[in-house]
Amino acid sequence: MRKVQLKGPKSTQKQASVHLSPQALQYGVLPYRVTSTGGIEILLITTRQSQRWIIPKGRPIKGLGPAESAAREAMEEAGVRGVVREKPIGSFRFQKTLESEPDILCEVEVYALNVKRQMKCWPESQQRTLRWFQPSEAEAAVKDVGLRSLISLFVERASAKAR
Repeated sequence: MRKVQLKGPKSTQKQASVHLSPQALQYGVLPYRVTSTGGIEILLITTRQSQRWIIPKGRPIKGLGPAESAAREAMEEAGVRGVVREKPIGSFRFQKTLESEPDILCEVEVYALNVKRQMKCWPESQQRTLRWFQPSEAEAAVKDVGLRSLISLFVERASAKAR
């Protein structure tokens, strides 16, 4: 078991630690791009089964650090490459439902990825839908409250830096 300190927006921050099994830790990216007018767009992908809007995420990849693992997931699940920040922007928890196994509480550490390239074909292109959203649309599309809060916090910080 791994002890994880929850990070993220104060509204979703917990004081207590949660004990998670090693397979419950995931790394994800919040893919974004800056538009010609200086605005931000967020890239979301659908889950393979329920078609909910989420971010690219997955288990740690042996031999890669957390940010690099997250960037690899972005390439495999969404076909995007770019500049990933080494420091996470926060984390969120979700309940992963598995076929014929008990649900697992997962902790996702999220890294910002400034998308520089979007491929026409990638490993999971036939399994997922992806779409660029305006920040408010991305927040509305995401059902997970923790992820929604992270998107909101990221956009607030990015807007403050742009001023």
